[in-house]
Amino acid sequence: MWIGELARTARCSVATIRYYEQAGLLPAPERTSGNFRRYEAAHVARLQAIRGCRALDMSLDEIRELLAHIDAAARDCSAIDRVVDDHLGHVCERIRALEQLREQLAALSARCRGTGTVEECGVMAGLVALDTEARAFVHGRPEPSR
Repeated sequence: MWIGELARTARCSVATIRYYEQAGLLPAPERTSGNFRRYEAAHVARLQAIRGCRALDMSLDEIRELLAHIDAAARDCSAIDRVVDDHLGHVCERIRALEQLREQLAALSARCRGTGTVEECGVMAGLVALDTEARAFVHGRPEPSR
């Protein structure tokens, strides 16, 4: 099948297919004598697996590692479990960071009386206070040095 057919079948764009090829996630297809890409059913399955990983918000490095284990199909699947478990740990960390962010935003919102001028706004005062507080982490990650 041609690249357009692959894109329709896998429900993604041609640019996405080319990107995944360039990133080394999708193997380069055979080329015709006219230098057109010719894709097989294996490309569809791999692209669908990649899209499934992206739907789970896996990074390209996580996907690359997972695919490397899938390519070694005769091996034990514990390595795949480890990749998924590691990703679950990253998701849990992000959830904790988002919960902290939610608490900060709720506290900030509670400072607003909804009346008065911008100079009197509790939210603005809270934003200034947040910016000047010494925080070890921003959104669950170390704050970049300046």
